[in-house]
Amino acid sequence: MRIAGIDHVQLAMPLGGEADAQAFYEGLLGLPRVPKPPHLERHGGCWFESDRGEGAVKVHLGVEDPFHPARKAHPALRVEGLAALVERLRAAGVAVRDDEPLEGYDRVYVDDPFGNRLELLEPHA
Repeated sequence: MRIAGIDHVQLAMPLGGEADAQAFYEGLLGLPRVPKPPHLERHGGCWFESDRGEGAVKVHLGVEDPFHPARKAHPALRVEGLAALVERLRAAGVAVRDDEPLEGYDRVYVDDPFGNRLELLEPHA
């Protein structure tokens, strides 16, 4: 028996934030929005999934009421072209934060529109 991988990461979002989530996760990060199963759609939230590159990336946002963003806990998303993504995020007014170096990676932190912390990292070539 072994854990084979992570299927998806779920973050919380406030009720009615789907348009903001789509603008950020799909519009800026490039993760396509995919339909939720019909029996889950009634709960609100939205899913973003991509199977390009080395593996699948799945970020699901679920409505939490009352809502509290994840400030310390966070997903780390591996990026190809981190410098270009940072430029795109800054141009859109997203605050990008550097952190202590991590050997073998370039990395930054950003918050999604709801205040959830995301780490964006690119391995050194």
